[in-house]
Amino acid sequence: MTPLAWIIGWFLPACAAAGALGLPHPALMDMGNVQRPTSPNTTLAAPAGTTPAPDVVTPRYAVPAPELLAGVRAVAEAQPRTFLAAEYAAAGQVHYVARSALLNFPDLVTAQVAAAGPDASTLVLYSRSVYGHSDLGVNRSRVTAWLAALDRTLNSANER
Repeated sequence: MTPLAWIIGWFLPACAAAGALGLPHPALMDMGNVQRPTSPNTTLAAPAGTTPAPDVVTPRYAVPAPELLAGVRAVAEAQPRTFLAAEYAAAGQVHYVARSALLNFPDLVTAQVAAAGPDASTLVLYSRSVYGHSDLGVNRSRVTAWLAALDRTLNSANER
């Protein structure tokens, strides 16, 4: 953590915490009923037809749900300053805290994987800022980067 993040932590306590600490433990979310704020500091990636309408449409993945969830975990664990906050394995849901490099601002990222048949699954990925009105596009960039990394991870696993 930078000295500047420590100073900002006097006013925004979660900025002074490490990893997933400093924030409440995430509860299991109803990803079929995401309540988005009016501020432009969230990005939702989900299958077409999802309500609310996603910012990024995710495909139907031609892999079983456990394999897709393992891919999401691998992508998240490879990201810098990204920490596991909670996992609800039976529900196919996992929560991460992603922190900014300079000020240690926390963002929350939730992934939900669901079976769409024996060898198919879907993904909802929701990234949102804890602080601020605007995120300057950070959440959308994160979501698109994670989805691209997930495609590479799944493709490399299928090439073996």
